[in-house]
Amino acid sequence: MARKRRKFSAEFKHRVALEAVSERKTLTELAQDYDLHPNQIVQWKKVLQQDG
Repeated sequence: MARKRRKFSAEFKHRVALEAVSERKTLTELAQDYDLHPNQIVQWKKVLQQDG
């Protein structure tokens, strides 16, 4: 059975992106902690950096 699409709040995306920018953990570690794909974290990180 297919997995349903999940929706993440802006606060959650911001928190994960900030952790990725801090580089205390690798993208792989963050992805495992939050049950995400590393590419998703990279996208959120780019948005955070563009917004300043």
